[in-house]
Amino acid sequence: MIKLRACRNCKNVTEEVKCEKCGGDTVMEWKGYLFVLDTDRSLIGKKARITTPGEYAIKVR
Repeated sequence: MIKLRACRNCKNVTEEVKCEKCGGDTVMEWKGYLFVLDTDRSLIGKKARITTPGEYAIKVR
């Protein structure tokens, strides 16, 4: 089973201990899953201040 982690800084969801996007630490305690394909047209992506397409956590502890 794959253990997904979320970055504390940018909320990027990954399997790695360090985030590939910002280099921040990742944790296993997170909730909600947001997948943004088109950052220009996504209203939720704009509200969450997401600037690059990808998978993101909604809440990170």
